[in-house]
Amino acid sequence: MSNENTVRPGSVNAYADPADPALPGTGFTLDRSKAALVVVDPQNDFLSPAGASWPIFGPSVTENNTVAHVEQLLKGFKALDLTVAVSPHYYYPYDHHWHFGGPLEKVMHDINMFERKGPISLEGFEGSGADFLEQYKPYILDGKTIIASPHKVYGPETNDLVLQLRKKGISQIVLAGMAANLCIESHLRELIEQGFEVLVVRDATAGPRVPEGDGYLAALINFRFLAHALWTTEETLRALNA
Repeated sequence: MSNENTVRPGSVNAYADPADPALPGTGFTLDRSKAALVVVDPQNDFLSPAGASWPIFGPSVTENNTVAHVEQLLKGFKALDLTVAVSPHYYYPYDHHWHFGGPLEKVMHDINMFERKGPISLEGFEGSGADFLEQYKPYILDGKTIIASPHKVYGPETNDLVLQLRKKGISQIVLAGMAANLCIESHLRELIEQGFEVLVVRDATAGPRVPEGDGYLAALINFRFLAHALWTTEETLRALNA
């Protein structure tokens, strides 16, 4: 017998924080003097309705208003002349010759996500799935934003993001972008291990929704265990401008 009060993945109730949490608060305070915004994979293949992965990520992106929230964060950090970094995802032809990969890796290769002609070629890049969302370009391509080398699976272990942040004296990260239970969670885990305080912006990300499960819900659960803070875009901007 169905129960109309049952919480279902994708419903608002499924994502609500527990009324009586068991885990303690961390006392995290956002400090503009040492904080940077890190946006992971702000690219068409994730965030555009024309993107390769939209059928599985689109509902979550739409519900969270992810595209607008990421732009609000970019605008807020740029207005204060604070550090912004992008950790992009690109695949070149030789990446498709890997001998093995996980389920989502195989999907990404099969649907040609983040496809580029080569690391020193921009042929066909403009407006492609690997390109940045058009409305983000004024913030990202301003000559000040750090555009890290590409990460290749999920985490920043394979790119220069941490080096770039250390060279700027950054020790706090405001983390946003795609996708919640994949690249965002992997970046969160590695940045914590590298000694950063990490605030995840919960409505500036989104996750896949497939028969195997709701990736955004899975990520939220782990964010509550791992992140130093889990705020909304509104809460983050309020603290940033306090």
